[in-house]
Amino acid sequence: MAKILIIGGGASGMMAGVLLARAGHEVHLFEKNEKLGKKLYITGKGRCNLTNNCEVEDLLNAVMSNRSFLYSAFYTWNSQDVMAFFEEAGVRLKTERGNRVFPVSDHSSDIIRALERELQKAGASVHLRQEVKELLCEETVDGPAEENGSKPHVRGLLLSSGRKVYGDAVIVATGGLSYQTTGSTGDGYRFAEETGHGIVEPEPSLVPLLTEEPYIPRLQGLSLRNTGLRILDGKKTIYSDFGEMMFTHNGVTGPMILSASAVVGARLKKKPLQAFLDLKPALSKEQLDARILREFGESPNKQFKNVIGTLFPASLLPVMLSLGGIDPEKKIHEITREERLGFAELIKAFPFTIIGTGDFKEAVITRGGVRVKQINPGTMESKLVDGLYFIGEVLDLDAVTGGFNLQIAWSTAYLAAQSLQK
Repeated sequence: MAKILIIGGGASGMMAGVLLARAGHEVHLFEKNEKLGKKLYITGKGRCNLTNNCEVEDLLNAVMSNRSFLYSAFYTWNSQDVMAFFEEAGVRLKTERGNRVFPVSDHSSDIIRALERELQKAGASVHLRQEVKELLCEETVDGPAEENGSKPHVRGLLLSSGRKVYGDAVIVATGGLSYQTTGSTGDGYRFAEETGHGIVEPEPSLVPLLTEEPYIPRLQGLSLRNTGLRILDGKKTIYSDFGEMMFTHNGVTGPMILSASAVVGARLKKKPLQAFLDLKPALSKEQLDARILREFGESPNKQFKNVIGTLFPASLLPVMLSLGGIDPEKKIHEITREERLGFAELIKAFPFTIIGTGDFKEAVITRGGVRVKQINPGTMESKLVDGLYFIGEVLDLDAVTGGFNLQIAWSTAYLAAQSLQK
């Protein structure tokens, strides 16, 4: 039986703790907050989209950074395994649109409570309000690793109280930099750097996008469902999707936008990107024109502004009229074919310019982190320090929305636990 020290009581840390304690190891989990799962509590708008009910290849395709690193993790413990774990732990699950998996209760607290119950049942020791300041490592007696394969070994950790805790292995599960009020303040990056690991610069991901046009703030609070999105780099479409979005005081957000940020975030460092919303994606251009003609035919003597409003939410109409190129006072029978087709084009391609992303306080996850080339993808153990493991968001791994990032947390935790069991 080994003594395992886990730093971080989030998704990956709790999962690793449960699995290791079940296997009979002495597990000590250190969390600097007053409770476990603080960030998990707010995921999925408080509902906790805990995984995606899809094939492993689809899980991999949703990963944006270092996809191949996760082959072993996802094939060893996939979304079906995660669902089975939580159902066996007493959480009833449901699958919604896009294969997103949630607790039937729609309460993320059910996921946290299940993990807490399993930690307690398995005999893990949870230490709350215990902040780790440093990892304790020692060099091996054999000399440089380059010549004989020896490496430093982690021996334990130093708490902020000054107390030293020793163990056979340490798992760093500290998360990234997103939602810093939940305790994600980058401690794991410091632990990694202090033990010789490289860090890919952390950046916010799954984050709202900032826009340039002055008419976007006028739409603040407007939500659109069943909307198409295209983002272009020059003439090349680099992202397209269909779903929900919302206008904010300085840009756009919502599930579709957050996923887009994972794809376009790096490009925005170089230049702004042009984007278009399809406000009527269920209609082809021809079908949309027929719909407009039908509206026009029913009210030929009315003003344009009083007829076209049936196509949009009321708060969107003033912006559409200002961009549409047709005098709002113009009578319907006076509108030319070119004007009508031009307005239809605006409906199918509502334009805005993306100039950047929101910051970490708005980000769901962090892109960047511990360089995965220095981590064994089959075990999550450091290649530089024996007995030191990194799991979850602290690693340079990220994916689009839909439960994929939590799947990364669960799967990497499982690999680390499996490796330590051996």
